[in-house]
Amino acid sequence: MSRKLRYFKDQIHKAGLLPPPLPASQPDIELEELEIQLAEHEHELIEMNANSEKLRQSYNELLEFKMVLQKASGFLVSSSHTTDQETELVENVYSNDNHADTASLLEQEMRSELSNQSGVRFMSGIICKSKVVQFERMLFRATRGNMLFNQAVADDEILDPSSNEMVEKVVFVVFFSGEQARTKILKICEAFGANCYPVPEDTTKRRQITQEVLFRLSELETTLDAGLRHRDKALTSIGYHLTKWINMVKTQKAVYDTLNMLNFDVTKKCLVGEGWCPIFAKTKIQEALQRGTFDSSSQVGIIFHVMDAVESPPTYFRTNSFTNAFQEIVDAYGVAKYQEANPAVYTIVTFPFLFAVMFGDWGHGICLLLGALVLIARESKLSSQKLGSFMEMLFGGRYVLLLMSIFSIYCGLIYNEFFSVPFHIFGDSAYKCRDATCSDARTVGLVKYNDPYPFGVDPSWRGSRSELPFLNSLKMKMSILLGVAQMNLGIILSYFNARFFSSSIDIKYQFIPQIIFLNSLFGYLSLLILVKWCTGSQADLYHVMIYMFLSPFEALGENRLFWGQSVLQVILLLLALVAVPWMLFPKPFILKSLHMERFQGRTYGILGTSEMVIDEEPGSASQHAEEFNFSEVFVHQMIHSIEFVLGAVSNTASYLRLWALSLAHSELSTVFYEKVLLLAWGYDNIVIRLVGLAVFAFATTFILLMMETLSAFLHALRLHWVEFQNKFYHGDGYKFKPFSFALLADDDD
Repeated sequence: MSRKLRYFKDQIHKAGLLPPPLPASQPDIELEELEIQLAEHEHELIEMNANSEKLRQSYNELLEFKMVLQKASGFLVSSSHTTDQETELVENVYSNDNHADTASLLEQEMRSELSNQSGVRFMSGIICKSKVVQFERMLFRATRGNMLFNQAVADDEILDPSSNEMVEKVVFVVFFSGEQARTKILKICEAFGANCYPVPEDTTKRRQITQEVLFRLSELETTLDAGLRHRDKALTSIGYHLTKWINMVKTQKAVYDTLNMLNFDVTKKCLVGEGWCPIFAKTKIQEALQRGTFDSSSQVGIIFHVMDAVESPPTYFRTNSFTNAFQEIVDAYGVAKYQEANPAVYTIVTFPFLFAVMFGDWGHGICLLLGALVLIARESKLSSQKLGSFMEMLFGGRYVLLLMSIFSIYCGLIYNEFFSVPFHIFGDSAYKCRDATCSDARTVGLVKYNDPYPFGVDPSWRGSRSELPFLNSLKMKMSILLGVAQMNLGIILSYFNARFFSSSIDIKYQFIPQIIFLNSLFGYLSLLILVKWCTGSQADLYHVMIYMFLSPFEALGENRLFWGQSVLQVILLLLALVAVPWMLFPKPFILKSLHMERFQGRTYGILGTSEMVIDEEPGSASQHAEEFNFSEVFVHQMIHSIEFVLGAVSNTASYLRLWALSLAHSELSTVFYEKVLLLAWGYDNIVIRLVGLAVFAFATTFILLMMETLSAFLHALRLHWVEFQNKFYHGDGYKFKPFSFALLADDDD
């Protein structure tokens, strides 16, 4: 039945018929009756298609015959003149002495043989234009050049029944001599798919055949049109009920497919099925089973029993239209293991915020906000329509776009950028020029005369000589602070994972050394940044961090930020060095010891639990005794430790992309504003101003609002997947996919 419905759907699509609107109500139909109707419709359509194909083939042959008659007539008329001249010349040779009656018998015999052999024969037909060159070359070689090939392009294209496409063809006439040449030409025509048609030499017969062909073509056209109308009417009638039939068959197939998963009990009087269900849905499932038992008048009651499963359950998160997009972002990296901490909870805030750090401009943010609000306002209408791939992705992430735009406006206010133009929104600037002309603002600099700007970057930094160094320093240090904070959050979440799964080994020998190593180096760097900002010190943080490793006991001098800094650096460096072997060595040996104790039978109490998770790493002691491999566990732990140590450096450096993309976005906005809009506005010509405004709008829309948005989105995605989630998230689970009739309508067979 599914095959027949797919056949009907393909036929409707090939016929180019639009699906009719669904009626308000359709009468119900039994499955057996539907099967009979589908068989009848299929038989009718197959018969109509077969008749249509035969008629189409006959129509194409007559159309080709008509073209051959029209084009070949010209070749035969021109060749007949040449033949008449040759015949006249031969007759003059043998009859110019006016004594034909007294000619010898030998001469008469030679004359009769010459007249029989001098007649040139011909063959006409039609072939695809793409094969003409190879066809002519093959004829020339087969006849050794003893032929004359004439061709002409057909006036109309002909429908190819195999590919259902219009094909351009060429009419040809081959003049040759001899039966052997005729046999060769026929075989070559058959090999190249050329259709040969008989064309009489007599002009009167050609005219009569042409009229007969035209008459039969008109009859076939009428018959074909009537057949197509009848088939379209039948397909329209089928399409009126097709959607309901497809949904009905899908439903029945899904039911039988689910029943095939059930097993008979020992008595073979009832079916037993095992599956997963959310804990909060147990009551609803029991009520539904009781209703099903009552409605079906079953004599066997439904028994709903909770079982202890060996395999890990699937993962299911209840989401709504707002949180679903953020959950999909996390699931694209990997589905969470059962009861593992879900990063989507934090991604709802951190993802749009990190995007906004790179995209900070409250003018561009307002544009994104308007787009998001349009999608949300038309949510009910767009959700019921079939959208394209790009529009569907954009509509699915409408709430992600909403939060990204709101955070972009917030960060844009901090950066004080509105299409790269600063505004005095929160009060007066803290700086002023040295004189009234303000001519040395870009060279000597400004003078501070007021309290700091209350919120965000002071607008007077715009255009000053120290604008770029100041913003670079600010955004670079801010990127490091945000990166270290998010990586610490990831490590802290690994602690909650380990505590939930009662894995004390992971807490002692993974969480503690990781948090010590990261904060001994980059946590200390973040502390130096905050102290420098608060105190206004001129210390060189590059020098402090480099010589912390090269000369840890050397005096800091003018780079000292607080008392006891040198001693603290030495302590932190020693802690970082101790944390590396702390991560590497204890865990594999402890796992081996636990394995040996269980294997020797000294701790039977541990084996009594149904789910004992000592360690979540592959090759841990939670696996079966015979599967434990110490070398594999040690190598895995070594790789994990080296990856974290190197990743602590590379991941922190990776967060500098926040600074790089924010700088690129700001500079691009400045270039388009100053070099396009302001430059065009400097001319006292309305045409130039309109052109400049159009170029500025185009660059802002397609480069800053589309390409830059996509770039910042992808970089924020990478920061979450690699730098944040690899600290705690395994993502090796599988989704809970419940049986649902509502989802069948969107699935293909």
